[in-house]
Amino acid sequence: MCGIVGYVGNKSAAGILLDALEKLEYRGYDSAGIALTDKDGISVYKTRGRIKKLREIMENRDQSKIDGFTVGIGHTRWATHGEPSDSNSHPHLSKSGKVAVVHNGIIENYLELRAFLIDHGHTFCTETDSEVVSELIDYYYNGDPVSAVRRAEVQLKGSYAIGILFSDYPWQIMALRKDGPLIVGIGDGENFIASDIPAILKHTRDIFRLGERELAILTKEGVTVMDKYGERIEHEVEHIQWDVDAAEKGGYPHFMIKEIMEQPDVITKTITPRVEDGRIMLGLRHITDQDLSMIENIKIVACGSAYHVGVVAKYFMKKTLRIPIEAELASEFRYDDPIIDEHTLVIIISQSGETLDTLYGLREARIRGARTISIVNVVASSIANESEDVLYTWAGPEIAVATTKAYSTQLILMHMLNWHIAGVKGLMSQEEIAAAINELERIPEQLRGILESVENVQYLSSLYFNSQSVFFIGRNIDYALSLEASLKLKEISYIHSEAYAAGELKHGSISLVEDGTLVIAICTYRPLLDKMISNIKEVKARGAKVIAVINHDDSETERVADHVIRIPECGVNAVPSLTIVPLQLLAYYMASHKGCDIDKPRNLAKSVTVE
Repeated sequence: MCGIVGYVGNKSAAGILLDALEKLEYRGYDSAGIALTDKDGISVYKTRGRIKKLREIMENRDQSKIDGFTVGIGHTRWATHGEPSDSNSHPHLSKSGKVAVVHNGIIENYLELRAFLIDHGHTFCTETDSEVVSELIDYYYNGDPVSAVRRAEVQLKGSYAIGILFSDYPWQIMALRKDGPLIVGIGDGENFIASDIPAILKHTRDIFRLGERELAILTKEGVTVMDKYGERIEHEVEHIQWDVDAAEKGGYPHFMIKEIMEQPDVITKTITPRVEDGRIMLGLRHITDQDLSMIENIKIVACGSAYHVGVVAKYFMKKTLRIPIEAELASEFRYDDPIIDEHTLVIIISQSGETLDTLYGLREARIRGARTISIVNVVASSIANESEDVLYTWAGPEIAVATTKAYSTQLILMHMLNWHIAGVKGLMSQEEIAAAINELERIPEQLRGILESVENVQYLSSLYFNSQSVFFIGRNIDYALSLEASLKLKEISYIHSEAYAAGELKHGSISLVEDGTLVIAICTYRPLLDKMISNIKEVKARGAKVIAVINHDDSETERVADHVIRIPECGVNAVPSLTIVPLQLLAYYMASHKGCDIDKPRNLAKSVTVE
């Protein structure tokens, strides 16, 4: 949530900052602003609404003055404390005019700090927790910006990534982080800060990620980084390999459909480097096969779609490993006094690697002695760095807020981790593992067939995009897939949608079904197919219209449903990966028919860096 950018160099900063903020629109925001500085002080421009509105405001100001600024910071805000408004927008300029800040995260003790600062003569004009940061730094400022920032930092409780300007030091930007993502970009006579790589990829491919409680000072000549003890440190610079076009739409109308279409390729990228002669080579560096053989229970900790991956995985891992396995919401996990020890494996799943409640869940697991493996997409992200071991999905940049390809690659890695653990525990032979891997290796080609024939899904979306409520039902793994399919629909189309374990219909939720209600029944789990057919008959008897997702040869379900979506013939391990994609497409096309802002749905953000 929210986005930070900063620039220091010889070029006009305003245009660079506005362009960079537009690259971060996928994170979700409701206001935007920039602060620019020179020898005359700090100038702030901000507004509720889109960056387009901010551009218009700035175009009506003294353009020659704005073009003359070569140092600045910018921000897109997603409201947490205080409604979206011009005043609550970032940057926040201290009342003295000496300090401007942009902040991502939550200051948990802001009311206490606010009261302290008011007692010492400071005044406030916003409802935000972030304004406390600029005033607190100002309070401690006596001419030494490093000392002021560090003294303020000691008082701050919560999570933050902060960009800072001092009017007395108009040639530099400062940056500080704790639990929030922040990268530094290295250019030629110019340097950058940003929340994510796409913001600055147009200007530089050389970046490093600021570590916990590290303070960076950026000038056009270079970057100085200090650790929490004030010692200077050097970071290894990472050169970004993926093409700029990978973060652009590539001719598609939305990033979401582009990323859906990329799934065959990214799944191949996830599988291929980890398979050698039919053997799984995960490349774990710290957790050994011996360690995995001693695991007695597994907790899968995640949020949102990543949690839904965990629910799917719970079903197939239980069947394979025959040990207790739970999928837990990260936001609840650490507050539930989890029962874990050194024989527990905690698998952390996060697309961004920065999801704050998931990061806190990881820390809780490590404190309690569990072994930890994270599955993330972003290299060297906070969760990746703090996990005992990490498996990267290598899905490439995912820009649309609603995840598709990250979900699919996470699911693939959970299969591979499951079989690897089964192998070291002696529960699967090498021949069985090789056969299972072969099923996964066929998925990309099968997905291409699905993605080349979307007419049926497009037709069904045209029939039902005006639905007021949609219910997804399924049993076992199909129920787990229903959770994700329902989330996809509700988050981008704003249609009320719920997922139910089909056996629970008769325990209350069937009362919501009335004439014309759309029910999407996922019917791929063969052992419970007869029961699913009975559930379809139950809702149809109450007037529901039913779309059934079926295996290729399921003529019996086809007879009772109003419409069907078929998945191709495949092995049982491939079914979840093939089933979810038509449902992603259905959500996309229904939202498209409604004219929704598909890549940036309201009130949502890509990277959730608050609890």
